[in-house]
Amino acid sequence: MKLILPVLLLCLLLFTGCADFSSRHTEPPERSTAVTISFWNPFGGGEGEFVERIIHDYNASQSEVFVKQFRLESNEYYARLRTALSFGKGPDVAVIHADRLSPFIKAQQIIPLNALAQQGGFQFNQIGEQNLQSVSYAGQYYAVPLDTHFHMLYYNKAILAKAGVLSADGTPLLEETTPEGFIRLLRQIAARVPAVQPMAVNTPYFQESFLDLYYQAGGELLSRDGKRAAIYNEKSVEVLSFYQRLFDEGLSDLSDNTPWDSFDKGQAGLWFGGVWEAGHHLDNKALDIGIMPLPPIFGSADHWGSSHTLVIPAYTTVEKQAGALDFMKYFSEVGGMIWGEAGHVPANSTVEQSRMYRELPYRERFIQAKDQVKFAPQTDKYAALFTAMSEELQHIVRNRIQPEAGLKRLEESLNQILAN
Repeated sequence: MKLILPVLLLCLLLFTGCADFSSRHTEPPERSTAVTISFWNPFGGGEGEFVERIIHDYNASQSEVFVKQFRLESNEYYARLRTALSFGKGPDVAVIHADRLSPFIKAQQIIPLNALAQQGGFQFNQIGEQNLQSVSYAGQYYAVPLDTHFHMLYYNKAILAKAGVLSADGTPLLEETTPEGFIRLLRQIAARVPAVQPMAVNTPYFQESFLDLYYQAGGELLSRDGKRAAIYNEKSVEVLSFYQRLFDEGLSDLSDNTPWDSFDKGQAGLWFGGVWEAGHHLDNKALDIGIMPLPPIFGSADHWGSSHTLVIPAYTTVEKQAGALDFMKYFSEVGGMIWGEAGHVPANSTVEQSRMYRELPYRERFIQAKDQVKFAPQTDKYAALFTAMSEELQHIVRNRIQPEAGLKRLEESLNQILAN
């Protein structure tokens, strides 16, 4: 034992001296006296790092509440969240997109926040009007909006300069803001820089790219009373025909399953990408990337967008409700700046209007584009409608189906969902 003990002590010293227990955001140890709040979210990739910072900073800022994060894969997030809320056991705070709130409210699985916010000192009048309307049902606010997110036009300045379509102010030279004018721009890129795609189209999530231009054209997803689909019309046919021309003329690669990577690798001149990608693309030192609002080639500046919100499940205890609201308040009022760095436009007006936020690259353009976002209609069937659009539009473009026939079938599918 006299020989073994010194050896063991030496090994322990060597182990602790060489082991690396550090991380970028080491979480403070969970405090036994604090209320522990379970926070579910689907934020991965670049977004996840910003959420970690917000949680870490909140936990370090006070000792009454400790937030413990559970990050789920985005493609399984809502299925697992629905199951958890149905069984009454899961998160104390959860992320839900504004366009997916309605069914959770109808099922009484999340609570209205007006009274709780008043008790906790959170003022909903800090939130922008469009974001507020997206979480308001029968005079009650059911969520704290965090942001507005949408698409911008990203462009590779070197490719556009080589093609002779980069203007003096460093933006794409679009001589005519029409579908034909945009196609001429892409043809010039194809002719002068043949090694790249003139424009990468987000075919894996084509429903969003379609809605961007369909909303520009003045299209609506549903009738005014919300009982019928309204997507089969001249406007939608024109938009879908426009995209099919890009594929048919080789101005965009229909077989590109990772168009965001193609643009990030310098293999595409233009890209309709999310604001949440801004940090990633701008951090790419190998490329000179510009960002601007989507050009109104179909007549208006309206385009698709959504919002992340925070909710409290109905089973959350009264004690935890107060702690959950305190974290939500912090995320909006303090963490909103960090969330803005990720690329989202903060829903908190004070943060959005702050000098610190507006001095971030391109944020003035983000705010300009945010004001033209068209949110989804409030219906508890939106998730099913969005899934049907995704599947049917994928089927149309992948199989080169005539727009009229494909959109007629899509409208029939949407009406079946609304009728059941």
